Amino acid sequence: MLYDLKKNMTIHEYNAAAYFTPASNTKILTLYTCLKIVGDSVPGLRYVVRGDSLIFWGTGDPSFLYRNAYSNDKVYSFLKSTDKNLFFSASNFNTTHYGPGWAWDDYADSYSVERSAFPVYGNLFSVRGIGSAVEIEPPFFKIHMTPGGQAERTTVTRNLDNNNFTLYRANQEKFAFDIPFKVDPKLTSQLLRDTLKKSVQLTDITLPENAKLIKSIPADSLYRVLMQDSDNFIAEQLLLLCAGIISDTLRPEIAIQYSKETFMQNLPDKPVWVDGSGLSRYNLLTPRSTVQLWKEIYSLMPQERLFSLLATGGRSGTIRNWYNGEKPYVFGKTGSLRHNHCLSGYLVTRSGKTLIFSFMNSNFTASVNDIRKNMQSILNLIYENY
Repeated sequence: MLYDLKKNMTIHEYNAAAYFTPASNTKILTLYTCLKIVGDSVPGLRYVVRGDSLIFWGTGDPSFLYRNAYSNDKVYSFLKSTDKNLFFSASNFNTTHYGPGWAWDDYADSYSVERSAFPVYGNLFSVRGIGSAVEIEPPFFKIHMTPGGQAERTTVTRNLDNNNFTLYRANQEKFAFDIPFKVDPKLTSQLLRDTLKKSVQLTDITLPENAKLIKSIPADSLYRVLMQDSDNFIAEQLLLLCAGIISDTLRPEIAIQYSKETFMQNLPDKPVWVDGSGLSRYNLLTPRSTVQLWKEIYSLMPQERLFSLLATGGRSGTIRNWYNGEKPYVFGKTGSLRHNHCLSGYLVTRSGKTLIFSFMNSNFTASVNDIRKNMQSILNLIYENY
């Protein structure tokens, strides 16, 4: 579907009312929900002080010591500098670590990180090899790594149900992996203890209504990674964060239901929406609802700010190698699962018109590069001639 913003009219549509698997175009729903709920800064921590104890709850904020996000020093400094005894509670986390419809055997891949109330290091650790040396960050996970035998290619495996990892090395000097670890409140408290260099004990105290709030980072710093790098972990945590703002419980279904009922009543086709990232194949979205979402988002902020958050053709994010021109003309969000590929957003034509488009392809057997080449030729044709 192709829509002219200034004329407020549809230029062209084909199967625009058909439902497709949006993959990471689902993140457009997440972004829109966050723009309506979160505000300028991200809630980073909720806490109460009782005597000589400071009890704290996570908000779902993904930025704590996560290298892919803007540095979250406020929460770290707050916990590090307090002279109170620290107690962590995950009682407000009321969901599964994985989303509905996620592929179970993706558990060891960096795009399928577990959700949690208080993520630390993005719920990932890194394994790097240079020569014979192996570097593990954070070092906490060194005790969980076992050397395996010689292999044709270097890999790191993890047991399905626990944090036992095995490194199999090939004859290569350099390698790098980011590995999700299995999250539970005990491990979170251990990581915090190891990082803060102070005692952090567990408690199951329920989050009270009068808990105070520490803000962490500018929301746009998360949105930029969400939309440009298509970070699934940030997407899932943002939905938890929204749920925690409108309720006392970190549960993505709360945010999804609230957003659909409050902000999305004017979508032409009701989305089937189950997670924040689009990892689930249960999600379904139509091109014309996608265009309407982009239209709503465009009305919420200046164009310059919005375009700075998005993947930009030939310049940044998941389309940095595609849609190149003398100057950027495609700003948007990709979505890819096997046999599915989408791209939607804004197209600024050579004549200066700003258009909204949604290009969705599902259930194809051609190579995804062939699909991209076809999309690129069509969008470039629109850029040159409309």
